[in-house]
Amino acid sequence: MHNLGYSSVPALLKYLRHAEQLGLDIPQALAAAGVQADDLADNSKRIAGATHQRLLQHLIDVSGDPLFGLHCARFVQPGSWSVLGYIAMNCATLGEAMSRIVPYEKLVGDMGVSRIEVSTDQVKLIWSCRHETARVRRHMVEEVLASWLLYARWIADMQQSPQEVWFEHGLPAGVDSAEYSAVFGCPVRFGQTCNALIVPLAYLGMPLRQADANLLRTLEEHALTLMAGLDDGEALPQRVKNALRLLLKDGLPRKERVAEQFNMTLRTLQRHLQLAGTSYQQILDQLRQELAEHYLLRSDLAIQDIASYLGFTEPRSFHRSFKSWTGQTPGQFRASRRQVQNP
Repeated sequence: MHNLGYSSVPALLKYLRHAEQLGLDIPQALAAAGVQADDLADNSKRIAGATHQRLLQHLIDVSGDPLFGLHCARFVQPGSWSVLGYIAMNCATLGEAMSRIVPYEKLVGDMGVSRIEVSTDQVKLIWSCRHETARVRRHMVEEVLASWLLYARWIADMQQSPQEVWFEHGLPAGVDSAEYSAVFGCPVRFGQTCNALIVPLAYLGMPLRQADANLLRTLEEHALTLMAGLDDGEALPQRVKNALRLLLKDGLPRKERVAEQFNMTLRTLQRHLQLAGTSYQQILDQLRQELAEHYLLRSDLAIQDIASYLGFTEPRSFHRSFKSWTGQTPGQFRASRRQVQNP
């Protein structure tokens, strides 16, 4: 079995809430999976992905519920996705909330990877599960897609449904497909090319009931700090990028200061990066582009403020660099992408 990474503690709690409702023996389940009860009291902790899998496998086995994962989604709440859940609920629109999933999902865990595909009239929100054990994988996928929908309904204060829901797996034996339709409120198709919620493009403009731009910015800064700390086992270029992400908050750091983070001289750091096929400047440019696009699309910060945050001494330098990265000025990029997101 390949390395399954880690899961945040909140990612496990929906399983346990449903298990409690079913009257299952929670201490026994935790013991079977090798989970310490004290660990679950700290939402900042991360549990090995293999342990996550053992817990879910045990609960599936003893629950007698062939749709255990799907039914767990009823217990979704903001904290279920760590900081990401609170970020989503403070966005202005459903489209903005959806756009936060990909950048921050690692805070929830390494269970899978999301992507968004936009066409002329619809959006596919796709999730690819990293777990290979078929039975566990099915329950995880069903829980994630149902949780997305139920949480979206709550933060947008609406009851709309997707156009369709797709699953890669087949309809489980002995299960009526109407049980899926009751949850999703739309046609559910099995044996598809991906796991996805397919929603009308117009849904992206739906306002959220609890939008707070100032709190959103604070939460995202916190999320970026947390993301930078999740670099155990990462290659050196990614760890340098994470260190820069933190240090940029205090202005553009000296290269020597970054090297000190890794107990290296600057020359040694540069040599290791060269062996990895990159350079300090390339990593800095990649991070600046990533953060620039993030703030241009997901905040109302003035372009000169974004330039300052990224360590540019004057907006003109930022404009030149951004155009070299994307072929557009920051203003053109913001206008064109927002037009797509908010038709």
